[in-house]
Amino acid sequence: MKLWQKNIKLDKQIEAFTVGDDPVLDQRLIPYDCKASIAHAQTLHKAGILTREEADKLVEKLKSIIALDEKGDFIITQEQEDCHTAIENYLTEKLGDIGKKIHTGRSRNDQVLAALRLYYLDAITSIHSMSEDFIHAMSDLKTQFGEIQFPGYTHTRKAMVSHVGMWSDAFSESMHDNLKLLAVVHEIMDQSPLGTGAGYGVPLDLDREETAKLAGFSRVQQSPVYAQLSRGKFEVMLIHSLAQILLELNRLASDLILFSMPTFGYFKLPPEFCTGSSIMPQKRIPMCWN
Repeated sequence: MKLWQKNIKLDKQIEAFTVGDDPVLDQRLIPYDCKASIAHAQTLHKAGILTREEADKLVEKLKSIIALDEKGDFIITQEQEDCHTAIENYLTEKLGDIGKKIHTGRSRNDQVLAALRLYYLDAITSIHSMSEDFIHAMSDLKTQFGEIQFPGYTHTRKAMVSHVGMWSDAFSESMHDNLKLLAVVHEIMDQSPLGTGAGYGVPLDLDREETAKLAGFSRVQQSPVYAQLSRGKFEVMLIHSLAQILLELNRLASDLILFSMPTFGYFKLPPEFCTGSSIMPQKRIPMCWN
């Protein structure tokens, strides 16, 4: 029986519809949910709810789940629906009632929030690094070819003399601004919701500051009500910052497609970035146009 299921026979079609692709999507959340659960287990021990032995056993099994996931051996089933149930089922199977205790003082609400935020923070760090690589690539392009001149266009008409350095600087400067926006989102996102329960806190003496520190957050999200209200709000902020980066890449790709046309000839795309034509073998078509 599912955690949420009532004493009613489950309709398999409804189950398939509601579960959807969640088992596949949640695979990427497994290490983050385990990381938050490890912090929660340590906090439960500090509060006297778990013995040292119980907490150690839970931490050991949670780490083993992370190891299994890294090898591709921890798979979420359709019946489990998500990583949270899959992890809890594993703990209960291996540790019995000790495994069930991991849910003490924690709602699915703050559990899901914590796992998602840890995932987002990790992803933001990775995106920040790739964006810096982009800036360095533009800088290298300017160093090598910056003085090469070509016509600058406005409204698809030749306007003034420009050069590669001016063109590349536009993308570098804009990406610097994008990274400032991404850093703000990271700072806002870096708040621990653990201990907020379903939106009104939990009636247990849990050290939320310690939990946040152990889970890898820089601070606690104080209001349990706001923790729930921030669901979706933080994601919109993140999507907006990522959209700015995608806009940058789209503009760059559009310029390269246009300026690598034989009519212009400012740039030449590597053949690996192009496909051919089914009827005209001489054509080299940028892959992003396929």
